Amino acid sequence: MEMKMLNNKNMKLRIAWIVPNVFMYLLFIGFGGFVLIHADELRVINRIGIWLFLLLLVLLVALLGSYRI
Repeated sequence: MEMKMLNNKNMKLRIAWIVPNVFMYLLFIGFGGFVLIHADELRVINRIGIWLFLLLLVLLVALLGSYRI
């Protein structure tokens, strides 16, 4: 009986981690699309490096969240 309750808790905890992780991947896709669309303008104002660094950080957070699950 205790094991079944523990499994139910683990499943709820897993779902609690999966939902934000899916949103992080969606954020990465949207953020990446924005950077690709506006790459020329970002290069002109010399901000492409900052945006790519932030894009890499969002990907890293999403991947670490996937690893945790």
